[in-house]
Amino acid sequence: MHLSTISREQPFQPQYQPAIDELVSFLRNGLGDNLHSIYLYGSVARKTAKLGLSNLDVIVVTHASFSNLRTTLFNSIKWRFQKSHPFITEVSFKTALAAEVASLDSIFSWGFQLRHCSVCIFGEDLSECFGDYEPSWEIAKHWNMDVEDWVAVYRNRIARCDKAEDQIKAQKIIAKKLLRASYSLVMYKDKRWFDDPLECGQRFLRYYPDKQIEIERLGILLSGRLIAKRSVIGILDGFGDWLAKQYKKTEFRIG
Repeated sequence: MHLSTISREQPFQPQYQPAIDELVSFLRNGLGDNLHSIYLYGSVARKTAKLGLSNLDVIVVTHASFSNLRTTLFNSIKWRFQKSHPFITEVSFKTALAAEVASLDSIFSWGFQLRHCSVCIFGEDLSECFGDYEPSWEIAKHWNMDVEDWVAVYRNRIARCDKAEDQIKAQKIIAKKLLRASYSLVMYKDKRWFDDPLECGQRFLRYYPDKQIEIERLGILLSGRLIAKRSVIGILDGFGDWLAKQYKKTEFRIG
């Protein structure tokens, strides 16, 4: 069974289309002939973005490195968007070289990202280099085998937060990651693919109903409510550790 892809025909939400057009214009002007293609992923790509809550997540593919220009260009775009499109909470960028993306080594990284999680908005669509993917443990472990590492990173980040808005942002990021990683653990059995983190959590519970409380707590973290640090860290230490161990057990069993 092939995994679903994001519709290329469905138009973007009308509130976001002007911002997408400006993004393409800025990147074309800033990178010139070095620009290969541009992709969106996340809620704007899926046409489910919410004003004042959603990021604009962007992948920029170039022919050659532009490290000397990268920080200046991206910061300039972010500053412009804060002024002209304040309903976009943040503009986040990933970069890649065209030769790296269209290679066999990238089949479970860039290949899966572009084919099933992104939409091309400019240039040659490199997702066409890859066929549709089937649910597999290879995909799940590529994206989530390091779950233990990023739980540790966000545990430390939350413990050090001295501003409520920074803690809420970190809570939402790690909750989203854990919910998606939870479903990825069972994706090879469920034979489906979901990007919405809450839906991921609910599908995961079909296989691990005893984790109902943990999934509900992750949903609370994702909602944007400020939660006491000790409670957040307790969730990360408990469920995060369990999930990391399950990935290791499954890898040992399946390989």
